[in-house]
Amino acid sequence: MEAISEVEPKTRIRVGDEVWIATALLHRENPDREDFEVQEIVERVGKLNLSGRLRGGVAPHAYLHCVANRPPKPNPYRMLYATGKSRRRLYRDGDPCHPERSGKVRPQRGEIPEEYRGLLDWYEKDYAQGAASDPRENPILSLWGVGKEIWRDEDPDEYVRRLREGWE
Repeated sequence: MEAISEVEPKTRIRVGDEVWIATALLHRENPDREDFEVQEIVERVGKLNLSGRLRGGVAPHAYLHCVANRPPKPNPYRMLYATGKSRRRLYRDGDPCHPERSGKVRPQRGEIPEEYRGLLDWYEKDYAQGAASDPRENPILSLWGVGKEIWRDEDPDEYVRRLREGWE
């Protein structure tokens, strides 16, 4: 379960939501950049100070817990997308993700401070629209099933045995 700040109730916020807000703000402030170093995101969370302190879970959430294309450990959130070892951007519908990831892609409106709720509208209207939601629009995913008729009547074990004939 994700940690919630132990400060006054009006500032209670989930770590993953802090990470999403910081990343969304970085995107809006730097529209020419596709992604950000995890350290930039962590520093931005610290500057925002939404929970009263920079919590230890921020970096793990930015590196792993909120990252759609990484195995879920433990959260299944799909809030960020890894574009490199230490680079992240916000997740978009249509991004490939780990098959066990099915969690939220953005904070719930009522769970974040009011002054950041406009980021949710920006995300839905402007940012998330940039993704290909139809797998057929992705050139790699469009190859799914190509050539399957070639192998329809082929037994995989028999095929490997034939390939290995004559090996010593």
